[in-house]
Amino acid sequence: ASISRVMRAIRVFEFGKADVLKLCTDLPLPSPVENQVLIRVHACGINPVETYIRAGTYARKPTLPYTPGTDVAGVIESVGNDVTSFKRGDRVFATSTITGGYAEYTIASADTVYPLPDVLSFKQGAAIAVPYFTAYRALFSKANGRPGEVVLVHGASGGVGIAACQIARAYGFQVFGTATPEGLNYALKNGAHKVFNHKEKDYIDKIQDATGGRGVNIILEMLSNVNLSYDLKLLSAGGRVIIIGCRGPIEINPRDTMAKETSIIGVSLFSATKEDRMETAAALFGGMEAGWLKPLIGPEYPLEKASQAHEDIIQNSGATGKMVFVI
Repeated sequence: ASISRVMRAIRVFEFGKADVLKLCTDLPLPSPVENQVLIRVHACGINPVETYIRAGTYARKPTLPYTPGTDVAGVIESVGNDVTSFKRGDRVFATSTITGGYAEYTIASADTVYPLPDVLSFKQGAAIAVPYFTAYRALFSKANGRPGEVVLVHGASGGVGIAACQIARAYGFQVFGTATPEGLNYALKNGAHKVFNHKEKDYIDKIQDATGGRGVNIILEMLSNVNLSYDLKLLSAGGRVIIIGCRGPIEINPRDTMAKETSIIGVSLFSATKEDRMETAAALFGGMEAGWLKPLIGPEYPLEKASQAHEDIIQNSGATGKMVFVI
């Protein structure tokens, strides 16, 4: 059966607040060339970084107009002439798109597309790329984590937090997580050995007590503009804070890094090389086969609610699971 030659997609014509996300209903269907594939999108992950890009405050600014979104899951509709690894009808997820993921169809380079196992839904497939690739990069490529170390995951019930808990538990770390009261059970069910309510005033002391006073080896930090100063006091000798998320400046005392020779390290998926992505994908496929990689899906939105989704992902503290568009 032939498909329509037009599609629905979100377009951004100017940088600004969430209401600049416009739903267009008659955009021409893109065609894959050379090493590209056309994916019929069933679900697309929603990430905080997309709100910064939309606002025009991020380091990278796409050419206007553009369609946001990178981590999609769906079915291959057609392939470019040079593509031999996929065929029409294959279930896939992607870590990047060329034409944008907030759309019914998207073009992606074949080397950023991966098979989606039948055991995972399309919504779960859309929750793999940014959360799991980020968590793995933070834990291993940046923190040089080693099994047996204590890793503290701040925001452990969110998309990246759940991914980090699952990965760290599977690889033999002792996993601590912080979350709101609503999120604590999600963290426990997804790999955390111990959880702490970050709404409690003395939760930092409780974490330190749980380490026997030795401190935490690795902290995966989703909200460094709030927590970084406390993180430095929590670290063990040689400990590392990995900055995954930040929503503003913070004042710290660099002296807090000196006595214990601790490190503050930033992480960005955009800096990952092709070799980095291949390593991460291999590790994550191992998790899919073993059964521990199970993305937790949070709020779901249609494309019509794109503006609301962008407001919610920034305003809602204590996220539980990965926000996705269902298309």
